[in-house]
Amino acid sequence: MAADPHAEAAAPAPLSVTEADGCATLRFTGELTADTALDLEQKLLDPCLSQARAWVLDLTGLAHMDLNCAYALLRAAVRLPRTTTVQVRGARRNVQRTLRHTGFDALASID
Repeated sequence: MAADPHAEAAAPAPLSVTEADGCATLRFTGELTADTALDLEQKLLDPCLSQARAWVLDLTGLAHMDLNCAYALLRAAVRLPRTTTVQVRGARRNVQRTLRHTGFDALASID
């Protein structure tokens, strides 16, 4: 079956990653919606990220996160070694609420 020429490709997730001294800082901007979920999940599966001792999720620039993307973050955090710490910084109230809805706050500290 031929691919639909009118189908849109998945949008790239608005994520940048920096690593220093075993800490991975993941900066999110804009909106994380269903059309970015696949790209987000693929980026979070990067083997370098799983080797970090700490993840800092900088959500200062993130206006909205839907449940698909929150669950993608949760799945990535569950795959991390138990010794890896996860911290959420700068999340707006609506984003914090979405993360808590998935149970992400059981794996991470949310500031």
